[in-house]
Amino acid sequence: MYLEIVSPEATLFAGEVTSVTVPGINGEFQMLTDHAPIVSLLQEGNVQIEGDVIVEEAYENKFTKNSDGKTVLPISSGTIEMKDNKVIVLAD
Repeated sequence: MYLEIVSPEATLFAGEVTSVTVPGINGEFQMLTDHAPIVSLLQEGNVQIEGDVIVEEAYENKFTKNSDGKTVLPISSGTIEMKDNKVIVLAD
């Protein structure tokens, strides 16, 4: 599935991933390929990305890798849309 993470400054990441876990307002949830269409608000927490994640050098300082190999981006709030195997995260 294709993931795009957009902040007010720039597109922080765009590429193919295996899964995305986000901090929804009713709890954390994960999306995999062929997930049902969804739109949700996000709260403060971490966006966790699984797959071969290559972040542009200019934005590497915003991401970390956790102990299980997931790439993590902390956010304060946002919105997510999943449709036709494309996930768009609008993050603050």
